[in-house]
Amino acid sequence: MRFVYVMDPMDRVLPDKDTTFAFQRAAQRRGHVSLHCQPRDVYMQDGDVWARVRDVRVSDAGPHFVYGAPEDVRLADLECVFIRKDPPFDAEYLYITLMLEKLRGRTLVVNDPRGLRDANEKLYTLHFARHMPRTLVTTNRERIHRFIAELGAAVIKPLDGAGGAGVMTVSKADRNTRSIVDYMTGEGARHTMVQEYLPAVRAGDKRVLLLEGEVLGAINRVARDDDVRSNIHAGGRVEPCIVTAEERAVVADMVPRLAADGLVFVGLDFIGGRLTEVNVTSPTGIQELSRHEGRDMAEIVIAWVERRAAEFRPVLGSLRPA
Repeated sequence: MRFVYVMDPMDRVLPDKDTTFAFQRAAQRRGHVSLHCQPRDVYMQDGDVWARVRDVRVSDAGPHFVYGAPEDVRLADLECVFIRKDPPFDAEYLYITLMLEKLRGRTLVVNDPRGLRDANEKLYTLHFARHMPRTLVTTNRERIHRFIAELGAAVIKPLDGAGGAGVMTVSKADRNTRSIVDYMTGEGARHTMVQEYLPAVRAGDKRVLLLEGEVLGAINRVARDDDVRSNIHAGGRVEPCIVTAEERAVVADMVPRLAADGLVFVGLDFIGGRLTEVNVTSPTGIQELSRHEGRDMAEIVIAWVERRAAEFRPVLGSLRPA
């Protein structure tokens, strides 16, 4: 099968951490072809969606990737399109999702372009507010200050960030808080999320990975002593953990909505059992999970893709060994 990965340049990939790299490595091991392109390489011609791609071979040893010659492919002719561009979700990202809409019902796309548009990773979580810490989204600075005063301490974050970028703790007693709120809201012009600070974050921020609504497993990310952010990109330490019965109940409550929105590979963030984010653009953590589980969890994802891709190409299913 041929899979295309719409993503950032390969030289930005960390081979020992990146989930997309793990997908490419697992697909390669199973005999598939990985094609790489950036969002700027996707284009429309004569009413269909195409991309300028290059075959990419990956390796744990250096060099970590080798490109083949560029070629133009009609994306509907491929078995799967992985949309793995890291945030932010900007205008170019929006245009890519609109173009990739042409693939619906013709080939497998992970995750669904319409679902990606609808699921801002901060705001989408509010569909499940009953499972979240207290949360405010507003441009109004005085409303934010009243909310912080009521809570005592809070976490403030931009709506378009990723990897912990821009996440800060604030409190009424901190004389930096007014300056932080001014900066985060652009002097009251930009919507910003403020959440109740959960002391349980010092014990870790749990990432639960889902595949088509089923729990693959979880990792616990623990912040450095000198940082509030537990994200791996921010230096968080990764520990093995289990998914509790309470967290599984939250997942079960979320699954119908995730399925309706075509969100197949998803990362849920929990702190102290409370849902804080739903990550859908390029969820990470599968390499760390694989190390804790003692097996390549990316293989499970690729095997699922094989089965689903065969639904679009029935002949593939008949040719593949039982």
